[in-house]
Amino acid sequence: MSDTVKDDVRVAAPAPAAPAAETARRPRRRLDGDGERGLLSGYDRGRTGTRWGLRAAQGLVLVLLVVASLGPILWLARASVSTTQDTLRTPMAFWPSGIDWANLSTAWNEAQISHYFANTMWVALGSWFVQLLVATTGGYVLAVLRPRYAPVVTAAVLATLFIPGVVVLVPLFLTVLDLPVVNASLLNTYWAVWLPAGANAFNVLLVKRFMDGLPRDVYEAARMDGAGPLRMLWSVVLPMSRPILGVVSIFAFLNAWKDFLWPQIVLPEPTLQPLSVRLPLIRDTVELDVFLAALLISMALPIVIFLVFQRLFLRGAGLGGAVKG
Repeated sequence: MSDTVKDDVRVAAPAPAAPAAETARRPRRRLDGDGERGLLSGYDRGRTGTRWGLRAAQGLVLVLLVVASLGPILWLARASVSTTQDTLRTPMAFWPSGIDWANLSTAWNEAQISHYFANTMWVALGSWFVQLLVATTGGYVLAVLRPRYAPVVTAAVLATLFIPGVVVLVPLFLTVLDLPVVNASLLNTYWAVWLPAGANAFNVLLVKRFMDGLPRDVYEAARMDGAGPLRMLWSVVLPMSRPILGVVSIFAFLNAWKDFLWPQIVLPEPTLQPLSVRLPLIRDTVELDVFLAALLISMALPIVIFLVFQRLFLRGAGLGGAVKG
């Protein structure tokens, strides 16, 4: 073969393929402006008319959500300091006859809302403490200590979530009426509300799930330093679990505050009943404006509690306590 033919063959030969690593490093071409598929392409999103239309739609949805969620609360706040005539004649007007602050004091004193408010606080705080105690210790045992029977207990706790609450009302009432072993009745005592509240499988599984995700290196370091189970729970696990404890606290307190059926069953004595049970009964004994003021008082504290605790678990700073300490 001549030199000319050899040169032609060398020129016509294909170039070697690029290495696989170099090919992998090449950036892929995006489908649209943000790299994700959607109803609008990146070009359409970049147009001024489309962009302003999307912002207007988002703003409208936000306004509708705010009105739907805060509207009833704001209306109740306005009606609680209005006269009954104003509420019935012009329910959407802003105080045609002026603000009547006396409704709040009348509801607090004459309607005995202060007494039932104290009962509700006592019921909610006791239920919160029992639920937090059971959820924390149960989740700690199942997630951190992990005994041999932990999977069986976890499955049993999970199975209780599939049992409707109405089904256990009668057995639970019979248990409260004649407590086993001690043969005592818890009827008309707050223990009848507190103790059943602790049997909350959802809170136990919620805390267990959170503790499963905590770094186990911290546990091993605490054991090497000589920390026992109680010491590790108090000094290591609880500081790292502050976000989930805030969540459980919100659920426990609000559920106990608004619970109606079970307190009505186990607390037939009127002087022991909480607001959730007494408010429907006093509706026909007071004026409408006083009753609306009582409703506002009953819902004010749960809103404050939620605002305080949401900063605790949304901040997400609970993981630094045990590591730095």
